[in-house]
Formats: sequence, structure tokens, C-alpha cells
Amino acid sequence: MAKRVLVGRPVRSDSLGHTLLPKRLALPVFASDALSSVAYAPDEILLTLSIAGLTGMFVAPWVGLMVVAVLLVVVTSYRQNVHAYPSGGGDYEVATTNLGPTAGLGVASALLVDYVLTVAVSVSSAAQYASSAVPALRGHEAIAGVLVVAGLALMNMRGVKELGRVFAVMTYCYMGVIGALAVTGFVRFLMGTLPKAASAEFEITTEAAFDQGLVGLGGAFLVARAFASGCAALTGVEAISNGVPAFRRPKSRNAATTLMLLGGISSTMIMAILLLAQATGVKFAEDPHTQLTVDGAAVPESYNQHPVVGQLAEAVFAGFPVAFLAVSAVTGIILVLAANTAFNGFPVLGSILAKDGYLPRQLHTRGDRLAYSNGIIALAAAAMVLILVFDAEATRLIQLYIVGVFVSFTLSQSGMLRHWTRELRTEYRPAERARMMRARAVNAVGLLFTGVVLVIVLVTKFTHGAWITLLAMAGLFLMMRAIRKHYDDVGDQLAIVGSEDEGQLRALPSRVHAIVLVSKVHKPTLRALAYARATRPSTLEAVTVGVDPDDVEGLVAAWERQDLSVPLRVLDSPFREITRPLLKYVRSIRRESPRDLVVVYIPEYVVGHWWEQLLHNQSALILKSRLLYTPGVVVSSVPWQLESTAGQTGLEGAYVPGQRRLP
Repeated sequence: MAKRVLVGRPVRSDSLGHTLLPKRLALPVFASDALSSVAYAPDEILLTLSIAGLTGMFVAPWVGLMVVAVLLVVVTSYRQNVHAYPSGGGDYEVATTNLGPTAGLGVASALLVDYVLTVAVSVSSAAQYASSAVPALRGHEAIAGVLVVAGLALMNMRGVKELGRVFAVMTYCYMGVIGALAVTGFVRFLMGTLPKAASAEFEITTEAAFDQGLVGLGGAFLVARAFASGCAALTGVEAISNGVPAFRRPKSRNAATTLMLLGGISSTMIMAILLLAQATGVKFAEDPHTQLTVDGAAVPESYNQHPVVGQLAEAVFAGFPVAFLAVSAVTGIILVLAANTAFNGFPVLGSILAKDGYLPRQLHTRGDRLAYSNGIIALAAAAMVLILVFDAEATRLIQLYIVGVFVSFTLSQSGMLRHWTRELRTEYRPAERARMMRARAVNAVGLLFTGVVLVIVLVTKFTHGAWITLLAMAGLFLMMRAIRKHYDDVGDQLAIVGSEDEGQLRALPSRVHAIVLVSKVHKPTLRALAYARATRPSTLEAVTVGVDPDDVEGLVAAWERQDLSVPLRVLDSPFREITRPLLKYVRSIRRESPRDLVVVYIPEYVVGHWWEQLLHNQSALILKSRLLYTPGVVVSSVPWQLESTAGQTGLEGAYVPGQRRLP
């Protein structure tokens, strides 16, 4: 009942087509991560450049322009990906098909880690927005983040299309308020009425190494580091290529159109924020109480530094607090919803990896609502751990970010380059060859850009936390290799090889020795005896363990009164154990007659409440787990439903074999 309330009623498999997304819903569902990066990518650029003081603030728009250039190149490259590989494997499929399984598994490891970080970073950033607006949340951001992740997981388990309708409204509201912020800000700037931000009066303390500005190797390194941080705006692009199966037909064309819309909207928003930040004089520092000063004195301890978008909204909409509150609220909400991109990408990729044997096969199956429920739960659990470990500090988490994305970008573009080269060898139509050569050129440029950015990211972020991401990717890679090896080994062990194996498997045992375990003479015991008799075994006996002499004496007397015509064997147990004497007896039968089959019937209670399970069946569970390791032994559970199960089976009043029929 609780599951139905939280998740909803099961959906038939043939209803899968009704969960597919049109473009108007696919854009907010799959692109919310990249669009929401406007809320923190400019912050990270300004935060990094703040080390160089005012000089860094003037360089910020140029760094943003470099980020936009890379974004547009990557979007254009991925439009080729979705046309060539529309099955939903995305970068993993491209790399595996063209570069081999090792490269594909490397891409998969990078993407899985980055999906987890997407959730952790987005939710942590949203928690910080919320705490700046609601002082009561300060100091409790991590707990709030965990609760938000749990809520997102629950909504995703209800189904993608339902979630798309909910998210579409907020995502379009977000684009609307940021658009209104940009248009209003630039109009006021052109009219000369744009006020300065509240932080414009502050001065930024310049570190000694940058007293002369951004010159030399140190200045270049700082700009490169700011660029690497700003490239967080590119996360989410790969989610569309992984989510192509969720689009309505024509899937590839709709996915490519969504990518184009994502690139255009995201680029415009990033540049608008950075240009307005410069026009209003926004100051943004990692540690405002040490880096910002007022008339030579440190800013007051009570100063609470708002995110860049919040500072801009406060300045642009000065005198109109409703607009400021709308921008802040919608931005905080969209950061939460941005995590939904990962909740769509991670489970689909996990399902593909599970199908290929690299992850547990439970991740391959859909849940009641046709969502990959197990993948959703795994992603939510991993993100919750990160949020708690890093105390929901987005600035610390973002240092781990984007490494995996650019690893997958680079390998994917390399794979696409090989894909088009291979296709050109067998294509002779001039028009088609020209199209393929254009696509190959696009992917070649994409490979160049993403490769350079990957090197910059690794060099500038390695000591700031990127090594943790690389370590996690390596561990996940080795784990998936080990899982695949296990599945391969099991497959080899279970495969029927030659007529000799087939003959041994089909050969009937010489005799069947049936054993019914008895603790008391009651209804479950009688039913177990009836079922055992129905199989017509060669030998049938009842076995009990003599732990307490008085109990054994009473059991034997009751057995004789029932006149059951089945011999009862009492096993001695001087140390009051139950499992060991039974195992010893069963194994002795196997040693005496290796070709015989031993079937052990165990009466079990079926209970209706979880707490009842703690009070019953413990000895049976232990015994079954031990007998499973004994060759030539079959364990058969004979259930007896207790009254607490009434109304849960749907078979109340049905006839049970062995039960006496009423006249």
C-alpha cells in the first residue's frame, strides 16, 4: 500500500510508448542541468579570478566567451552522435563500437561518476541558495540536500513523462526570469539607469603574485583554471545523447533539435550574466571576509555573500522586490531540478551496462512505472553520501566536477572520427560522402577542443580534488571489469558442453530419499508429509533433532498417536545444536549412495507482518543456506499461511492440496 501511494500503480509494458517525450518536455527534462549551470558556472569563473583582484573581474567575460565557444563546438559534435547512434548508449556505445570495450568502459566509468556529481553539485548549490534566503537553513544544508535527493528519486520512480510535465513549467519559468533579468539589465545599461550591485563598493584584495595583473605563467594558469571551472556549463550535453530512446519519433532529429536549443539558450544566458556582472560591478570571492574590504577594513562578519545571479537581480530590479524574490526562488528550484538530468541519464546507462554484463543485472529491468528504479536508487544513495561527506559545499564539490565529462567527450569524439572514416570506406554516393566528410570534420574539431580542455582541467584541477574523481573512475572501472569476469565465469560453468554434459544433466537419479523435518506434530508437519508422499519417493522418513529429552519424548508420543506410518528418526545433539546434526545426517546418506537424490522438506510459516518474520523460520533459513552447498540435495519449502496473511494473497477460500474438502 505504501509503495502504491509513493510510486503509483504499475504500468503495463505495452504502455512504454506513452512515456516518450516531445521536444517541449525533453528540453526541460534533459537540458535542465546545462541550463541551470548559469546559476553557478559564472560564479566559479568570478570566484577563481578574484585572486587577481579587479584585473580578474575584467577578464571574466573573455573567459566566458571561451567557455561558450567550447560549448557550441561540443553541441554541434553531439548532433552527429545522436544521428549515428540513436539507441541511447551515447558516448559508451560510440567508444565501445569504435575504440573497443576498454575505452567504452572508461567512458562509462567517467559518466557514472559525473552523473553522481551532477546531483551532488546541483542540490548542494540549491541548498546554498535556499540558506541565503532562509536563514534557518544555515548549517543544515547537507540534511536539506539529502531530503531533496530522496524526493527527486521518488518522483523519478513515478515515471519520466509525469516528471517532465512538472519540471517543464519551472524550467521555462527559469528561462523566463533569466531572460527578463538580461533584457531589463541591458536596457537599463543603455539608458544609463543600471544601478551598481551592493558588492560594487567592496574592494578585492589582490594576492601578491598578481600585483602586476594576469601576466606571465601564473596569470595564464589562473585564467586556465577559471576556464576549467566555467566549463561546468558543458555538463548535461551528453545526457541528451544517452536519452535519445526517451524522445518521440523521429528520435534522432528531435534529440538533435533539443541539443541545438540547449546550446543557444545556455550560451546566451552565460554571457548575459557575465556581462551584467561586469556592468554592475559585482564582487564575488571564495572567502569574502578576508578577500573583500570596505575603505581598507574587512567586511563585517554579518555580511552574507549572495550568488552572482542573486546580486544581479537585486541590482537590476532595485525597487521591485517581487522580481528579485522570483529570480532567487526560481533559480534555487531549477538547481534542484537540474539533478533530474542525471536521474534520466544514469539509470539508462546503468541498464545498458547491466545488459552487457558490467553491472548487476537488476539495473537492467524497469520498475512498476517503467522507470529503471534500481538505477535511480543507486544514484540517489551515492549522491547522498557525497553531499554528507562534503557538507553540501558546492565550491568543494565542483573541483571534482567535469573531469569525467571531458574524458567521455574526448573519447567519444575520437570514436566518432573513426566511425566516419570506416563508413567512408564503403560509401560511394557523392552526396552521402560529402555529408559524412562534413560530419567527420565537425567531430575532428570537437576532438581538438575537448582534448585541449581535458588537459587544462587535469592540470588546473588535479590538486584541488580532481584526483578523487580519477580515483573513483579507476575503482569503478576495475569493479565493472570484475563483475563482467564473474558473469563470464558463471556462464562458462553453466553452459552445456557436448553430449556428455547433456547426458549427465538429463540422467535420472537411482533413488529419491525424502526427509521431512519435524519440530512438532502440527498442521504444517502433516502438510509437509502429504506433499512428500505425493512425489512418491523411494524412501520417506521424518527427522527431528533431540535437543531437549522431554520435548523428544512428547514428540515421539504424539507421532505414535497419529499413526502416520512414516518412520521418525531422532538425531542426537549433545551440544544442543540443530543445524550440524541434520547436515551430518544428510551428508552421510549422500556418501552411502552418491547416485541418490536427497530431498529435504522444511515446513515454514508464512507471516503477514515483518516483525513476525523475526520470531519464526530462523532455524529453517540457516539450514537451507547450509544445504545449498551440498551437491545432490534439493531443499523444498512447504508453506503454511498464518492468519496474519489474510487478505494478502488474493486466494482466500481456495482449496489447498492435502486439505480436507467440505461436503
